[in-house]
Amino acid sequence: MHRFDEGMTLRSTVRRSSSVVLALAATAALAGCGGDSGNQQPQEQPAPQAENETQGANKPHMGDASLPRADSIEGADLRSGELKLLPTRPPGLDQATGTAWLALHDGGTTATLEMTGLKPGGKYKSHLHAKPCSEENGGGHFQFDPNGSEKPPNEVHLVFTADADGHALMTANNDRRAEAKSLVVHPAEFSDNRVACADF
Repeated sequence: MHRFDEGMTLRSTVRRSSSVVLALAATAALAGCGGDSGNQQPQEQPAPQAENETQGANKPHMGDASLPRADSIEGADLRSGELKLLPTRPPGLDQATGTAWLALHDGGTTATLEMTGLKPGGKYKSHLHAKPCSEENGGGHFQFDPNGSEKPPNEVHLVFTADADGHALMTANNDRRAEAKSLVVHPAEFSDNRVACADF
């Protein structure tokens, strides 16, 4: 009996020691997870910002004022025209003036528009058009596929906002060559009220 009791005591001691070791290991593991969690938090926070930046960079061909201007592209077939006011323009834009450039190059098409005399903070949009200004004030939008979408990249749009001085500059790219005849500017909210047209 004495030997049995001694063996039981030894086994109990081993079990208690094992429990202590396991408890210490679990505590260390939890401490490690807590540390990792604290380190991961700052890494997880920038993720939405990076996603937003990517989405912004992938917006379809609506224009980017930081792109190289059409008139700065070397070796391009460059066309330009002065923007002439149209009788359909809304009130308050009698002083609007500007120039449009169309560059056809190996990478496709670059269109640039610069204007002054716009309403400060006014929102505008312009498009490459299929006809010259003398025909129906430019006619319909130029489309690479006449049966395709009315949005980029099947069309070339430049969307912009005038600054506090009524000045605006915008450039848009497309990876195909657009044999457009003109560029027409509209107020953003009234597409039928064409402000001005430039022939290429």
